[in-house]
Amino acid sequence: IIDSVICIYVIYNLSLPSHSPSFSSPLSQFARVWIPDADEVWKSAELTKNYKHGDSTLHLTLEDGMLDDKTKNLPHLRNPDILVGENDLTALSYLHEPAVLHNLKVRFTDSKLIYTYCGIVLVAINPYENLPIYGSDIINAYSGQNMGDMDPHIFAVAEEAYKQMARDERNQSIIVSGESGAGKTVSAKYAMRYFATVSGAATEANVEEKVLASNPIMEAIGNAKTTRNDNSSRFGKYIEIGFDKHFRIIGANMRTYLLEKSRVVFQADEERNYHIFYQLCASSHLPEFKNLKLGKTQTNTLHWMVGRFLILCCVYLCSGINELNQKGLFQVLAAILHLGNVEIKDRDSDSSIIPPNNRHLMVFCELMGVTYQDMSHWLCHKKLKTAQETYIKPIPRLQASNARDALAKHIYAKVFNWIVDHVNKSLRATVKQHSFIGVLDIYGFETFEINSFEQFCINYANEKLQQQFNMHVFKLEQEEYLKEQIPWTLIDFYDNQPCINLIEAKMGVLDLLDEECKMPKGSDDSWAQKLYNTHLKTCSLFEKPRMSNKAFIIQHFADKVQYQCDGFLEKNKDTVNEEQINVLKASKLDLLVELFQDEEKVTSPTGTAPGGRTRLSVKPKEIRSGASSKEHKKTVGCQFRNSLAMLMETLNATTPHYVRCIKPNDLKFPFTFDPKRAVQQLRACGVLETIRISAAGFPSRWTYQEFFSRYRVLMKQKDVLSDRRLTCRNVLEKLVQDQDKYQFGKTKIFFRAGQVAYLEKLRADKLRKACVRIQKTIRCWLVRKKYLRKKHAAITIQRYTRGHQARCLVKYMRRTLAAITIQKFQRMCVQRKLYLQKQAAALVMQTILRAYMARQKYQGVRDLLRNHKAVFIQKHVRGWLARQRYKRSLRAIVYLQCCIRRMKAKKELKKLKIEARSVEHFKKLNVGMENKIMQLQRKLDEQAKDNRVTSERLNSLETSHAVESEKLKVEVSKLKGIEEEAKNNANRVTSLLEELERLRKELTTTQKEKKTIEDWATKYRDEMEKVRDMVAELKQQNGLLKTEKDDLNRMIKEQSQQMTVEETQQLESDLNEERSRYQNLLTEHLRLEERYDDLKEEITLSDVTRGMDTSLTLKLQKRVTELEQEKSSLRNELENKEEQFQRRCHLYGCVLTLCLSSIFNPQRQELDSENKKLKHDLTAMRQSLLGNAGAGAGAPGSPPYKVLMDQLNSSCEELEVRKEEVLILRSQLVSQKEAMQHKVGDMEGHTYTHTYIYTDVQTHTYTLTHAQTRIYIYIYIYIYNIYTQTPDRLLPTSPLSLSLSLSLSLSLSQDLMEQLEKQDKTIRKLKKQLKVFSKKIGEMGGKEGDMVEETVRPVNIPRREKDFQGMLEYKKEDELKLCISVTELKPRGVAVNLIPGLPAYILFMCLRHADYVNDDQKVRTLLTSTINSIKKILKKRGDDFETVSFWLSNTCRFLHCLKQYSGDESFMKHNTPKQNDHCLSNFDLAEYRQVLSDLAIQIYQQLIKCMESILQPMIVSGMLEHETIQGVSGVKPTGLRKRTSSIADEGTYTLESILRQLSAFHSTMCQHGTDPELIKQVVKQQFYIIGAVTLNNLLLRKDMCSWSKGMQIRYNVSQLEEWLRDKSLMLCGAKETLEPLIQAAQLLQVKKKTDEDAEAICSMCNSLSTSQIVKVLNLYTPVNEFEERVSVTFIRTIQTRLRDRCETPQLLMDTKIIYPVTFPFNPSSLALETIQIPGSLNLAFLTRV
Repeated sequence: IIDSVICIYVIYNLSLPSHSPSFSSPLSQFARVWIPDADEVWKSAELTKNYKHGDSTLHLTLEDGMLDDKTKNLPHLRNPDILVGENDLTALSYLHEPAVLHNLKVRFTDSKLIYTYCGIVLVAINPYENLPIYGSDIINAYSGQNMGDMDPHIFAVAEEAYKQMARDERNQSIIVSGESGAGKTVSAKYAMRYFATVSGAATEANVEEKVLASNPIMEAIGNAKTTRNDNSSRFGKYIEIGFDKHFRIIGANMRTYLLEKSRVVFQADEERNYHIFYQLCASSHLPEFKNLKLGKTQTNTLHWMVGRFLILCCVYLCSGINELNQKGLFQVLAAILHLGNVEIKDRDSDSSIIPPNNRHLMVFCELMGVTYQDMSHWLCHKKLKTAQETYIKPIPRLQASNARDALAKHIYAKVFNWIVDHVNKSLRATVKQHSFIGVLDIYGFETFEINSFEQFCINYANEKLQQQFNMHVFKLEQEEYLKEQIPWTLIDFYDNQPCINLIEAKMGVLDLLDEECKMPKGSDDSWAQKLYNTHLKTCSLFEKPRMSNKAFIIQHFADKVQYQCDGFLEKNKDTVNEEQINVLKASKLDLLVELFQDEEKVTSPTGTAPGGRTRLSVKPKEIRSGASSKEHKKTVGCQFRNSLAMLMETLNATTPHYVRCIKPNDLKFPFTFDPKRAVQQLRACGVLETIRISAAGFPSRWTYQEFFSRYRVLMKQKDVLSDRRLTCRNVLEKLVQDQDKYQFGKTKIFFRAGQVAYLEKLRADKLRKACVRIQKTIRCWLVRKKYLRKKHAAITIQRYTRGHQARCLVKYMRRTLAAITIQKFQRMCVQRKLYLQKQAAALVMQTILRAYMARQKYQGVRDLLRNHKAVFIQKHVRGWLARQRYKRSLRAIVYLQCCIRRMKAKKELKKLKIEARSVEHFKKLNVGMENKIMQLQRKLDEQAKDNRVTSERLNSLETSHAVESEKLKVEVSKLKGIEEEAKNNANRVTSLLEELERLRKELTTTQKEKKTIEDWATKYRDEMEKVRDMVAELKQQNGLLKTEKDDLNRMIKEQSQQMTVEETQQLESDLNEERSRYQNLLTEHLRLEERYDDLKEEITLSDVTRGMDTSLTLKLQKRVTELEQEKSSLRNELENKEEQFQRRCHLYGCVLTLCLSSIFNPQRQELDSENKKLKHDLTAMRQSLLGNAGAGAGAPGSPPYKVLMDQLNSSCEELEVRKEEVLILRSQLVSQKEAMQHKVGDMEGHTYTHTYIYTDVQTHTYTLTHAQTRIYIYIYIYIYNIYTQTPDRLLPTSPLSLSLSLSLSLSLSQDLMEQLEKQDKTIRKLKKQLKVFSKKIGEMGGKEGDMVEETVRPVNIPRREKDFQGMLEYKKEDELKLCISVTELKPRGVAVNLIPGLPAYILFMCLRHADYVNDDQKVRTLLTSTINSIKKILKKRGDDFETVSFWLSNTCRFLHCLKQYSGDESFMKHNTPKQNDHCLSNFDLAEYRQVLSDLAIQIYQQLIKCMESILQPMIVSGMLEHETIQGVSGVKPTGLRKRTSSIADEGTYTLESILRQLSAFHSTMCQHGTDPELIKQVVKQQFYIIGAVTLNNLLLRKDMCSWSKGMQIRYNVSQLEEWLRDKSLMLCGAKETLEPLIQAAQLLQVKKKTDEDAEAICSMCNSLSTSQIVKVLNLYTPVNEFEERVSVTFIRTIQTRLRDRCETPQLLMDTKIIYPVTFPFNPSSLALETIQIPGSLNLAFLTRV
């Protein structure tokens, strides 16, 4: 026992009967029991000694508290810990009050679970806190699930009711009961929200929204604040939600019961009036409410009230209450408030008076539209009628005040009924109702210190409901026993019929009350005396209080209640002054007149009760006017009894579902459990009665398979048989000797109370023994491993020690030897050093002596040697001087020779340089054209041979002509000379002198020019050397800059890669979000289109048109238009996002360029300036050189002239060749055209094609001729310029102009050559087409010839293979047939027998032909028909996975074909040349590509939905319920709900089923040729669905949150990952979608005790939200006794650590999310011309082209 627990040993005295053998076995030592306690109701204790039969005492140990020694009964046994916290109370082995109370407390306080099943009852405890368990994701999770498969929830009850209505076609009812503040209204509201969400509306009126919108109205006018509840419903209501044959909501109707009218005029302390009055006062400052003249409310929630009131106004509009009626309604409500403030004073003891000009009464009359005098008069008077006369009598102040309050209550009741009527009118169904589900929100059993008429009626209604509940529970128990063929006896249960008879039978309480109301002087006291006289001695359920004569006590099923008789008669009569009503009827306010216009009418036998009762949907019968007054005088009790009888009749005709709401404490603290208050409500609401009925029979029920799985450990191998039923029977006979403790049914085993606990004890003992044995073996193994490790360690230590000692000995020996060696060498070094010193001293002495002797010997010879050296130096100096003089003379001579030779070779050198320079420049400009130029030159040389012969002839003629002309000129000159000789003799001397002077001047000018040229050449040489040096330096600097550039480029790329990771991820996430929004919009657009089509079909098929249909169509059309606009805007936004993404991806390249530019720009600018300077200098030098060029540079025969002529001749030759080819083509076309003139009928299309080709050839011929003319013009102009230049002008400019003209002509020739190449390609293409048609014409001609020749000789002519162009031709009228034939193909046959994507290829080949013939109408209609046909086939067979997958693959292939053959270079990178030839040539189908992309998105989403519908039933069973690893997890005891599911088990799915289905999906998509990237996206979506559905069910199922289930999930996930590896899909992102599920499974398996465990969990579960982690920890349930529960402290530690997480509070994953899909471009390598169309497709009307 824990240290803090106080151990108290007590002896528990018992007076036990002698026949109690059933308790002898469980009450053994250490057994835990429940002891009654005054504070906690029940307290836990433990037996310290065994209890034997006959013992009178029990020895108990209490944990704390005191023992109640007065209790003399045996205590209740506690359930095993593994059964505590179960979803269903009937799963408990011991069914009694303390077990129920403890189980609810554990679930509510520890696990934060507010819902618990108790058989057929759902117990709901008010948490007083908003919980995230009512969202749309929770509704979707419970939709379609069996009731016992998920954790208890109000949605599970609603789903069960909805499912039984659809399955059994029987009306259903959900009865929600409980005391005020328990949450009845909220539970009913959530049930209606569930129906509105899962069923939808069958009409266009949005009935489900109106049903939900009615709640704020009813809460405003019928709810008020009480001491127990801030929003207490002060009336009962029964809402019938109507459904059509398709079980969609079509309407609703509301019935109300017993409105608490007294609250209008009286409220107890700390209670308030109805909400509507406070909301009206809080909004009094608004302009439209100024005329109501209301004051401010004293509540501190003014803003909230105003907001609620404005919402209420909007709801009124939705409920059909127009603004005029709203204004009148608010006037009436404000008038009620003013009426309550009217002060009445005493005039005398028998009369009263209202002071004149009473402000509140004046406002009342003004608002109500009545006269002040009439109302003030009749408030203080009443009219008495006798047989003869009518008297007006004043009334005292008390009666006048009561009459005023009665009038206010009556008006409010009328307003309440009027609002209910209008709500019902707005909810009324426009079509026939097929079935309904009723939701009853009614008051629970009430008992206060003072109980009056209202409490009496409420408890009377609860008695009736409890009787119906008991009969239903008993009936279900008997049906279960009969179904399983179990022998049973009648179970004794509490029948409250005597109490009901006491109230409603003849001479009962209500009957006596009505009788007393009819008495003229009836009073509450006289009625009480009648009750005492009638029932006090005859009925045991009726009692009289000891100290009161004006009260009575009734023993209800829940408790005794004392009622005070005061006010019973007045409340039962509910009288109102008729004259006051007449004043109101004469009102000017239309609404008030409408409220009281049916005052004299009776709508039904039960009437419109003052309590608020309204009709359901049945029209009232005609009732005689004479009976109206009698019917009108029915009492409230009679009306309520009739309404209750009708309600019970309705409930008995439906299948009821019960929700019992419990209030955990009176202080409204969240998740605080008060056992006393809870047990009172459990007794009152019938939960304990259900438990008692179940415990009286066989409460524990197991299927044979569940029993075998749970208690397999108690069986031996020989006991296990193939027949599970026989196996369980044999085992039970051995384990339980008393056969009365169990019964064998057809499918289940039934156990008495306590037997499951006994079996659990046996199982725990067996497992404990097995654990002890396992622990023993493991401990032995661990100890042995430890011993072996120690032994091995000891041996190792010994080995290392011995080795260490040996190493130390060896080290000592080595050191000794080393010391001796060192000593030896040290001594040797000392002796050697002494010897060397002595040797050095001797050598020094010898050196000094020998040097002295040598110096003495050399002193005599030194003088002779000095003289000899001086002579030698002089000789050599003189010879050097002579040689220098000789060299200078020789250098001068050589220099003169060089100058002379240079002058002679100057002209030739200059010519060579010009030729070399022009050729080099030509090579630089036309590097790529060298080969072509050489070819052209060769062609010109060949052609020049022919021209030379002609030129030689011309030269010979010119020569002969020149000779003759010279002879004639000589003769003429001789004659003239003789004639003028005489005249010129006188002037000859003068002319000779002038000529001599001119020659001298020319000589002087020539010498000056020579000197200038020499100076310029020297300067040019120097500048060229400088230029070379600068170029070398620039090259070196350029190399260094390139190296730096590469380094910086590499560094910037590395930095940019690091910087762009996060931004790229952000951009990708944004892009995915935009794609998701766009694709969701496409889904909504498709849904609206389908809805629009359905409505159009309904409109066309219906015989009667309605105005609502037209409005709906207009609304839908408007909505479709809006969606299309939003779709286009989203499409543009998506494109902008993609462009932005691409721009940002290239941004870093731009940043890199800018960085490099900032680094290299200065240096580059310097280089550019230097280069410009050098170019300028070179140009200047070139011009100066050209200024001295010779006159023959441009003459015929010069090198530039030869180059030009060669180019001219080659161009002419090439053009002639092209011209000949064009002429050949033209002649062939003409001949073919003449041959085909007689074939008109079948060859019109071919003739048109030939004409089209012929026109193209003419166009190309004209283009060639035009290009040829341009070349001739350019060359002619150039030659003319050359020959027309004079020598003086040509001398300085002809070389430069020649080079420029050459470059110009070469560039023009290059451009023209490119054009010629393009034209050549076009001509070749046309020639190929011409060959194709020529072959066709030849074959046709050959066939005719063969037919002629067959009469003479049969000849077999082989047919050549056709050169197809990959097109299919069809007629316009066959377009619909084509679309139908293609879309009606069977996917399985096409996938198995034909190439993947064949329909797409067929459609595209037809589209190519339409593009080829340039028919835009045909292209448009084909694409539109194709898209519409695909949509129709998907609408028709959209639930077939193969069909959807087949058309997804073909749509994507068609889209890829449109991209691949669009002609866009980005899509043509992987095309073959043949595929490039097949590109579309006339139309740009980019917009249709977008339409097809949208269609592909829709098909993809349809595919996902189809897969989800197939996988959904498998996931929970295969991933959670099925035990893949057998024996790991045992089945815990289950309650009644699990065994009474809505549908029978049709087969269990396993993990293998899921894997097989996934493989089938994958193989189907592969067979259809789906793109691999698209398959990856589909698989990722599949795995997300599996993970999300599994995790959601795990979070909603307490029985699945255990350690063993975590192991099962981990194993199942590993199998899914193995499947991904087998299919090579590990990189598709599917594994990451399972990460939340993996982390949840790990969370179930990790240790959950210490702070370190909490830290590990927080770091591990990063894919789970905080709410999911806390939910799993709260749901964690041990399956065996060896597992421990998670403490509340640990959960709070986790919450504290995860407090800073920024995440959404959503609990469940959204299973409807579809990842945005992309369609990466996937070009096809299949050639279109090779595709063969099988005959089985019935497409014979298509012709291959």
